[in-house]
Amino acid sequence: MNDRKVTPDMVPVIKLARHLDVPYSWISGYYPGLNFGRIADVMAGRLFPEIPPASELPPDFPLPAAAA
Repeated sequence: MNDRKVTPDMVPVIKLARHLDVPYSWISGYYPGLNFGRIADVMAGRLFPEIPPASELPPDFPLPAAAA
């Protein structure tokens, strides 16, 4: 299985998306090949804990209706 590695530029987006309650599946859809475990590692502070959340999501990021 091809597990995509988390890069520092992905972390702010992942953190903000989870803060907005974006489902893991939507985040992994935005970053093809990124599994739920890597998203959980970011959120638990196991990967790049020093990087803060983004101030806004990329314009092409999928948002739930409640967060839009």
